[in-house]
Amino acid sequence: MASLTAFTRVVESGGFTAAARRLEMSTTAVSNHVQALEDALGVRLLNRTTRRVSLTEAGQEYYERCSQILAELEEADRIAGALQLTARGHLRVHCHSSIVRFVAPIAAAYLQENPEVSLDMRMGEQLIDLLEEGFDLAIRTYMPPDSSLTVRRLADWRHVLCCAPSYLERHPAPRTPADLADHNCLRYAFYAYGDEWHFIDPSGKPVVARVSGNLVTTSAHLLRAAALSGGGILLAAPFIMQEELEAGSLVRLLPDYQTAEFAIAALYPHRRYLAAKVRRFLDALIARFAEQPGLAAASALGPREP
Repeated sequence: MASLTAFTRVVESGGFTAAARRLEMSTTAVSNHVQALEDALGVRLLNRTTRRVSLTEAGQEYYERCSQILAELEEADRIAGALQLTARGHLRVHCHSSIVRFVAPIAAAYLQENPEVSLDMRMGEQLIDLLEEGFDLAIRTYMPPDSSLTVRRLADWRHVLCCAPSYLERHPAPRTPADLADHNCLRYAFYAYGDEWHFIDPSGKPVVARVSGNLVTTSAHLLRAAALSGGGILLAAPFIMQEELEAGSLVRLLPDYQTAEFAIAALYPHRRYLAAKVRRFLDALIARFAEQPGLAAASALGPREP
């Protein structure tokens, strides 16, 4: 590319010395680049005399093509640079279904503030391959255990153990995690530890409860509906049933036992040279969760077991 640029600038400047000044190179270096290009092509591009430089017939045709290529490259550089500074283009985001209601206002405001961006937001439960499926950013409720992606932690959260008051009318409330073995437990299929629910007792000691029940699903909506109907005990993220906990239609169980900590996180392929469209959306997410640190927290949500 350096040889192409040197040759083109010699033609446009009318000589090696003028081209060297324009390129901030020595005249010898410019001459060597052009000579290397002619040697590689096996053809003379320039007629050189002590007074002037002129194009050969082959040089004339080659110059026309080269100048067009360099102009297109300069335009490509300009566009790429602009994309780093101005949010524009098509942004693809994948969001975990359970936190869509938190992210939706952010997305709506983002579109208002960045009119040159179109947004394609998809929802799902499982972690997808961002590069393979063409997504710029993913928002998950779990930190990936091992990932080549860049991960930005947005908020910490813990599961809430709960059930409907009607369930407690028919079953004794559990007093320790071990008591859960005698209950119908409603299970989320993608829970990190499977059928072992993890707790920390009041002394700080880890406790694991092996659970079973008549429902396992990937649907947060089904889990919430089953719990509200009095169908069993649910261990779920607070943002899945926040309103129900606040209203008392679900009550917290084992409040003295802390559950495992997780995090809402944003994942994206690259840290350097992040496009403005992605950077601005990420900044909006960070600001939203920073303004409301309790957005995904389980503390003080709703009544506890009677």
